[in-house]
Amino acid sequence: MNVLLCGDFDAAERARWQQALAAALPEARWLDEAAAQARPELAQAAVVANPPPGSLQGLPRLRLIQSLWAGVDRLLADPTLPAGVPVARMVDPAMNAAMAETALWAVLSLHRGFFEYARRQRAGRWQVHAQRRADEVNVLVLGQGEMGRHAAARLAQQGYAVHGWRRDGTPLAPLLAQAQIVVNLLPLTPETRGLLDAAFYAALPPQASLVNLARGAHVVDADLLAALDRGRLRHAVLDVFNTEPLPPSHPYWQHPRVTLLPHAAALTDPRSAAVVAAANLRAALAGAPVAHRVDRERGY
Repeated sequence: MNVLLCGDFDAAERARWQQALAAALPEARWLDEAAAQARPELAQAAVVANPPPGSLQGLPRLRLIQSLWAGVDRLLADPTLPAGVPVARMVDPAMNAAMAETALWAVLSLHRGFFEYARRQRAGRWQVHAQRRADEVNVLVLGQGEMGRHAAARLAQQGYAVHGWRRDGTPLAPLLAQAQIVVNLLPLTPETRGLLDAAFYAALPPQASLVNLARGAHVVDADLLAALDRGRLRHAVLDVFNTEPLPPSHPYWQHPRVTLLPHAAALTDPRSAAVVAAANLRAALAGAPVAHRVDRERGY
């Protein structure tokens, strides 16, 4: 089994993935980009992490493109991506758990006002505010895929009043009207790009909060900043951005009502993800169905 490993890796990251994948799939011969370009007929499958556009064209025996990342929007945006070759996204149990932990941390911090206490600490102000119960806080989770379902279940276990929404025709506006905290875990598609805009924030009750753990392109930055500055939104927890790394001059860095993470809410764990990738590679080369196959038309 000849497998191409390519992507946006630094040397240390590539070495970690190479070690984990070799342990999970010892029967494979791993090719780098140079080897695949020299002898394109060798590559039977590709394991990728945001590979440069054009990396996968001209590989005539390719039978699977396995992404190491959960999001495949950048991969699908490559016009040279071979048509007809199955693409599988990464569904890593460890990543699902980590994302649920981050969602719980953000919701709990917003519910209990811990970000406000941090502001008061910096101001040297000792002041206690009222404390609500978890079941008095309505949380709306956008996206009911693997991560969305895991996050919603974790929040419900903590006692929050959780509602989920997916793009299946269910009206969003009535759910927004009741949501005190919105957690976004939607896939990025043409339909969801820019969804979190001025109309979205206007549909929320005053002083609601946003947690965006999905993709930066879901957010219209100017509209979010305006909603925060007007007091329409109370706080935003942001892990993903339209431009990454976030430029040093961006208003989010210093905004008093923004808490940001460097796209670190849930990192793929090579130890568990390599096992998932190995199972799909074996299935594909045996002619069996692969798990978590991407619907290219839907974008996920």
